Amino acid sequence: MNIVVCIKQVPDTTDVKIDKKNNTLIRSGVKSIINPYDVHAIETGLQIRDELGGKVTVISMGPPQVKESLKEAVSLGVDEVVLISDRAFAGADTLATSYTLAKTIEKIGEVDLILCGKQAIDGDTAQVGPGIAEHLAIPHCTYIKNITEITEKSITVQRKIEGGFEIVKLQLPALLTVNKEINEPRLPSIRGILKAKEIDVPVWTANDLVLDKAAIGLDGSPTQVVSIATPEINIKGDIFKGTPEEQVNNLVKIFCEQQILG
Repeated sequence: MNIVVCIKQVPDTTDVKIDKKNNTLIRSGVKSIINPYDVHAIETGLQIRDELGGKVTVISMGPPQVKESLKEAVSLGVDEVVLISDRAFAGADTLATSYTLAKTIEKIGEVDLILCGKQAIDGDTAQVGPGIAEHLAIPHCTYIKNITEITEKSITVQRKIEGGFEIVKLQLPALLTVNKEINEPRLPSIRGILKAKEIDVPVWTANDLVLDKAAIGLDGSPTQVVSIATPEINIKGDIFKGTPEEQVNNLVKIFCEQQILG
């Protein structure tokens, strides 16, 4: 079973600062980590490989610093990693990113299963995984909470939906995006840590891929960020005084005035 896991390096903080001039996130001085959902995608790939054999390849698109996240993936036990890095990819939206990752997967060759986290915590679009599948013209399923059966030709999964889950069977090759409840990620092993220290992460540029240069980076990104801002948080509270009965009456009065209660 040849498995590809797509990961993204994201800022390790919820206190993200914004460059108002360029409408981009300020990443300097902020520690970066593997997107938390993607760690569960890595673990899913490793579990399938451990059960059925095969290989797990982790890929990521980004600047040279992403090598550290790929080395972390090696420490967890993946077989191979690839960094896709080129100035030509800068400014890519989800469409251009998914296109570039799809072309990378095509270069890798025979792939049975592609795994992604359900979304990245810095963008929260949940669009890249399905976008990769559409570019590759393969079936995909999102928000996976469990894999119930997998063979060389198909995979059956539980997909989380509002109020429950549904069971879906897909023919391979296919792409899945996974939720956190699918597994508990393992810790790096001593052997993995030593391997990660020694590995020279391969870097593929735009010239290494067969792609349409007009479909990558800013030129291939129909999404244009006009403005970006941190929402203002205005929390207003009321303190009710008097007896418990008077406090309840005042609360009910406010609810009625705001039409929360009829």
